[in-house]
Amino acid sequence: MRAIVLPRFGGPELLEVRDVPTPTPGPGQVLVRVIASGTNPVDAKLRQDGSWAGLQPPVVLGYDASGVIEQVGPGVTGFKSGDEVFFTPEIFHNPHGTYAELTVVEARIIARKPPSLSHEEAAAIPLAGGTAWDAIVRRLQVRVGETVLIHGGAGGVGSFAVQIAKAAGARVLATAGSGNLETLRELGADVVIDYQREDPAQVALRETGGQGVDAVFDTVGKNVIPSMPATRPFGRIATILGFNGDVSAFYPRNLTLHGVFLVREGRRLEEMTALIERKHLRPIIQRVLPLESVAEAHRQLDSGHGRGKVVLSVAKK
Repeated sequence: MRAIVLPRFGGPELLEVRDVPTPTPGPGQVLVRVIASGTNPVDAKLRQDGSWAGLQPPVVLGYDASGVIEQVGPGVTGFKSGDEVFFTPEIFHNPHGTYAELTVVEARIIARKPPSLSHEEAAAIPLAGGTAWDAIVRRLQVRVGETVLIHGGAGGVGSFAVQIAKAAGARVLATAGSGNLETLRELGADVVIDYQREDPAQVALRETGGQGVDAVFDTVGKNVIPSMPATRPFGRIATILGFNGDVSAFYPRNLTLHGVFLVREGRRLEEMTALIERKHLRPIIQRVLPLESVAEAHRQLDSGHGRGKVVLSVAKK
């Protein structure tokens, strides 16, 4: 079968099309024919050096997919051949991702594809959307009437976070570069902030009458410490990336800091599907490229700039 193989860690130019053996599903697993594969910033990090995740080249990257079950392994119940599913596979010690025509995945972490979405749309959701869901719903526990500041609201994770926070009944302040402010408005943000021209913390204080926001979600890795003065006492801050700096101000303000790293599970995708089918959650797809153009997608990831997701078209349904 056809797959994109990374023979050694390095740049996008190393990614190459190869014919590789078809995997066989083991107990509790399913074999999925991949129709579309989403790309994520973590793909580029693993391409550069995936040793931290236990990867040893040659490997097949890719951690988002939508497709059709070809075969179920022993012990699998609830799914059958022909079911349309979407999922984000494990990153650690996983040498065979979704940049391939066929992939094996644990049945416990897949879910049925939302009927209203194409495979390309569904493949853009699991990793980024699931991360946003965990941050906004499960960790920050955003409630009706609260005010939330989202850094990087037009990106892959941030665009989902804006929609989920709005669906939860929050007032949403979101940051982006000048070229993506209209995207934030389309997503439903109540206050859009051009981080290149304004200090998001100062805007947040102004918009809350000096009280501070109830919660902050940082998707860009630079705003945990600067956001503390703009967060009300007993407020919550979540980040999907590491942070540096003095966190001593957390204590007198009784702030809670959440580090968010996605644990794979099918139940989360089922929860999100309910919101998707009610038209409250949708992916923003910047581009759809053929699988063979994966290096172009990775150059986009390396740039650190973008609007929504780049999706790879792997096969026709």
